[in-house]
Amino acid sequence: MNRFRIALLLLFCGLPSGAAAQTNYVIGPQDVLAITVFNETDLSGKFTVDADGTFSYPLVGRVKAAGLTIRGLENEMKRLLTGDYLKNPQVTVTIDTYKSQHVFVYGEVKTPGSYPLTGDMTLIEALAQAGATTAEAGDTAVIVRPPEGSAAMGPVLPGQQPGAEEIRVSLKDLQAGTLARNIPLRHGDTIVVPKGDPVFVYGQVKNPGSYPVHPGMTVVQALALAGGPTDRAATGRIKIARVENGKKKEVKVKLTDLVRPGDTIMVPQKFF
Repeated sequence: MNRFRIALLLLFCGLPSGAAAQTNYVIGPQDVLAITVFNETDLSGKFTVDADGTFSYPLVGRVKAAGLTIRGLENEMKRLLTGDYLKNPQVTVTIDTYKSQHVFVYGEVKTPGSYPLTGDMTLIEALAQAGATTAEAGDTAVIVRPPEGSAAMGPVLPGQQPGAEEIRVSLKDLQAGTLARNIPLRHGDTIVVPKGDPVFVYGQVKNPGSYPVHPGMTVVQALALAGGPTDRAATGRIKIARVENGKKKEVKVKLTDLVRPGDTIMVPQKFF
């Protein structure tokens, strides 16, 4: 798989960004809000949501923000400012700094760890934040989603938390541009990218061992990863040991044939 494609999709697939992506974000403690009231510079500025979910605002005092969406807080600010203070206030709220919500990205990504949940963050965006997948990654990502109201304080691996939902997404589908599989993320989600099954190359090659498989890989490409055949290799008699339906079999292959994850390519020695 072209690992850079995941990040590049962010630029070309029309994903939401900026203020437009924030409208459904649910505000929480420690988020920093940027509030702008048209033609009212004294009422415009940055405000940090305290641990109790409120922030202090001129004229109206403490305002409850935690649990509201951006659009919901805009409507609440308009309500609080209308009447004694302003006739028809035009209020805009955006997130200046995301701090209250996180997702976790682990497994075969370049920079695993915890990342702020920003706006309407999706799977592709989280993978891009983590530096995209490594060459060892398989073709599937697993989103482990805690039950409603019990967002995890740390990463949760598949099968680790009772009641957690596990959503499996084909990275090949994302690469192909199937954006219906670009799942919107929630606070506490853990994205796990497992290591893919390798292909094993043995016999008359310069560097025998296991190597990552990418879609469309041929026998000759797998041999190239292993340094190429030696001068004693019988490339016309290459076989693959493959397990199908739980049974092991050997298949004679050509250099242009495709390999599968888990295959063992055997390059025999020439008779003379």
